[in-house]
Amino acid sequence: MGINDFKKYPNNTKIAVLCGGMSSERDVSLRSGKNVYESLKRLGYINAELIDVDKNIAKTLSDKNIEAAFNVLHGKYGEDGCIQGILEILKIPYTGSGVMSSSICMNKEYTKRILSTCSEIPLIKSVLIKKFDNLYEKCKELKYPLITKPVCEGSSFGITKVNSESELENAYKIAAKYNNDVLVEEFIDGFFITVGVLEKDGKAFATEILEIRPKNEWYDFEAKYTKGMSEFIVPSKSLTEESTKNIKELAVKAHVTAGCSGVSRIDFMVKDDKPYFLEINTSPGMTDISDLPAQANAMGINYDELVLLILNSAGLNK
Repeated sequence: MGINDFKKYPNNTKIAVLCGGMSSERDVSLRSGKNVYESLKRLGYINAELIDVDKNIAKTLSDKNIEAAFNVLHGKYGEDGCIQGILEILKIPYTGSGVMSSSICMNKEYTKRILSTCSEIPLIKSVLIKKFDNLYEKCKELKYPLITKPVCEGSSFGITKVNSESELENAYKIAAKYNNDVLVEEFIDGFFITVGVLEKDGKAFATEILEIRPKNEWYDFEAKYTKGMSEFIVPSKSLTEESTKNIKELAVKAHVTAGCSGVSRIDFMVKDDKPYFLEINTSPGMTDISDLPAQANAMGINYDELVLLILNSAGLNK
């Protein structure tokens, strides 16, 4: 059987690749969108169209009679339930998670609250700082070093490592530029891994585990999106066989517990062979150097097959 035998949508389907948008992750999304669009063309989808999302997106989708949407928007408006709500109203099937799970997973605090219902998923000790909270009082039980991060932001924007209490206020202010709410977590001095979760015939499965060794102190924006700034090891060679199996199972459990659909990427820090959950990405990057394509490729799924697998999940997120 060829790849065409696995297509859910016929070649003449009007597919919108939604990218760009109005978030701080716009440039990354444009790169993801271009790759996905070119892949859909290779797959024979002659009516695929690349759309840079703006405030008129509902009218654009209606005017173009779009029949399915491949969502590669990252961050605000594209990964937080907003575009998903518009697509629901327009009755256009779309890839990725639905309104509720997208909204929850965009917020790191609420994601942790949902996942806390699954005792098997290890969470890092943290506190949520709201605008008028006493920063030092709320953080007094945490052990330094810490990580401060905007509660609803991706691509490592606004994240700072805090080595002592004297650095805390400035780090908080940096994160608060992006969101009023800031998450302060204890820093896990380990290594970063990420696991893709895909679905086939409604059943979720984990990709190979990608271990990332950044040349910077930690996996910041520069390390993520600059070629040569991080070493990608896939499958991870630093984990025992037992830990590898456990982490893959935890990734699928996190995906399912948070109500995700179609595709996600689950990030962990690992110390002494024990994983600690970081976050769920419901619209993973699809650029040349993004994690998910590398993870899929390591298990024998090439880029076009990955795109088709995600596209086939459109409409399953209700």
